[in-house]
Amino acid sequence: MKNYRNLIYSITIGTCTILGFQSCSKDWLKPEPKSFYTPEVALSNPEGLYAALTAAERNMRHEFFGDAAPIVTEMVQSDIAVEGTTDKAGPQMDMDISLLPDAQLNHTDFTKVGWYWFEAYKGIKYANTVIARVDFATFKDDAEKNAILGAAYFQRAYRYYKLVHQFGDVPFLDWEITEPKYDFNSYDRWSILKRLKKDLEFAYEWIPENVMRGKTSKAAAGVLLMKIAMELEDFDLAIKVGNEITVKHPLMKSRFTVNQSLPNTNLMFDLHSVEAKLDMTNTEGLMYVVSYPEAEGSARIETMRNAVPFWNNGNIKTPDGQTGTNVNVATGETDPTMNLNKTYGRGIGRLRPTWYSSNSLWRSDKEAEDMRGIHNKQSWRKMEDLRYNDPALKTKGSQWYGKNFIKNPSMSPEDTIRLWFSWPHYKVFVPDPLQATWTGGETPWYIYRSAEVYLLLAECYYWKSQPAMAATALNEVRTRAGAKPITAGEVNIGEILDERARELYYEEARHTELVRIAYTYAKTKKPCEIFGGRVYSLENFSGPGGVNSNIKQNGVNFWYDRVVSKSNFYNKGVKHKWAEYKISVHHVLWPVPAAAINANVKGVINQNIGYPGAERNEKPQIVPDEGTVLGPKAE
Repeated sequence: MKNYRNLIYSITIGTCTILGFQSCSKDWLKPEPKSFYTPEVALSNPEGLYAALTAAERNMRHEFFGDAAPIVTEMVQSDIAVEGTTDKAGPQMDMDISLLPDAQLNHTDFTKVGWYWFEAYKGIKYANTVIARVDFATFKDDAEKNAILGAAYFQRAYRYYKLVHQFGDVPFLDWEITEPKYDFNSYDRWSILKRLKKDLEFAYEWIPENVMRGKTSKAAAGVLLMKIAMELEDFDLAIKVGNEITVKHPLMKSRFTVNQSLPNTNLMFDLHSVEAKLDMTNTEGLMYVVSYPEAEGSARIETMRNAVPFWNNGNIKTPDGQTGTNVNVATGETDPTMNLNKTYGRGIGRLRPTWYSSNSLWRSDKEAEDMRGIHNKQSWRKMEDLRYNDPALKTKGSQWYGKNFIKNPSMSPEDTIRLWFSWPHYKVFVPDPLQATWTGGETPWYIYRSAEVYLLLAECYYWKSQPAMAATALNEVRTRAGAKPITAGEVNIGEILDERARELYYEEARHTELVRIAYTYAKTKKPCEIFGGRVYSLENFSGPGGVNSNIKQNGVNFWYDRVVSKSNFYNKGVKHKWAEYKISVHHVLWPVPAAAINANVKGVINQNIGYPGAERNEKPQIVPDEGTVLGPKAE
């Protein structure tokens, strides 16, 4: 591991970039020429190049792991959830205040919008280092070289796919930066997507099918290629790739792993268990990020801390006003479910589901038997399932010890938001045996699964106005979960998004996927049936912008309409003592951090419409066709 760390250190100091808010001294750019760890030496063979790729692959993990993981920001900027920590000012609730270019954009108690900007360009840096140096390394054959190059293309495309849906037009880098640079310019997002499509076609051809957990796979390149092809209206290519993936990687439809014999579990528990993500017979997992004790830089995922209500810390009271819960259990207690910490995880309610995702999504007529849903007591948990476990209650002989929680009718709005909601226990519960407080331990995590491929196929058929084919693809996922099939007449974009919400909670970057669909509506001008045939346009996509631009702005973009129509928080007057939940149409795209724009003194990085600084924008540049490198290649 020492060699690996020295190699990555060498790469990092040799490719500093103002896009990542980093500064470097020119002296740092002159490592000792005889050092084995200089890029010129260390990246001259497949082992060194794979080590650099490992840095990019490991970097992907940080989106899903830790307290206030960035994926939480993606979810609360959508229709399925909101920020639930109501004990302070600052968290992303009133977006007109939280999402400003000079606001705190990369902080646990605010938002991780800025994290996506910073970390994306870090990953792009790692990928570009490999791409620039692959021609100067020695390989046993072209297949080995092209596999490494394809994986680097995927890693770069993975970051740019997020960037162009989070920030729109952004600087495009396709070369290795070896000295400080202050003249970046924004590039047209559509031209970036066209370049990514060509890169991913190459990657999909050359990356191996079978790889170790955590490595870039052929199927992963195929999933990303599908999404980009769909946005560029090449639905036939996306369908071709999707069908190839599902043939080789069928859904897991029978119980597997050692968990199948556990009581009160089902196939969904199997699929989302730590064991399933390590099981090499799992045909459904297409790409993972990994974290376990032997993994370099391993981390705890903390899904329970983020997604479980804040039941501890004296917050839950018995009907007679006594403290109802404790992270510990009473001495001599033999019922393991009384240990709320190890049965459900100790949450803080950061990720608060909307009523849509926790209730109305699970229609009783079609989802009554759905193993993923709220009607299935094995999968979801609600606060009424938990029991008062404070040892002091037992000592006092309280009648409430061991009884199920009862909601206090006088609970404040702050407590109702943070303490009282349902959650998908089967998805977010990750054992945490090395910790006293269980908030979510070490585990691999799915980046892509075959289930999402079926949902992308359904969406392709929707755009092509083939509802019967769309229904068939949707029903592959639905019937596996125990839900009733839908008919062709029921297919619309809402049904597709509903299924994504049921299947991909805490997996998909929900904001990014809604924005992708918003752009496709605006580009194709397909009437949106769930909003009365409304037609969207690329012109004025972000609206007039500005504070309170949420007022009477329906119809500007699909993202806004979807979020406002499904969320029972945003723009509904829901407030507590710290903030009101509000979004505006221009939040479809996030603010480019002011630090990145201000430090770029010799170029122009555009700000998105609706945010201060957008008045200084210039026309974005166009990424040239394949074969043209914007910057100098390595020597």
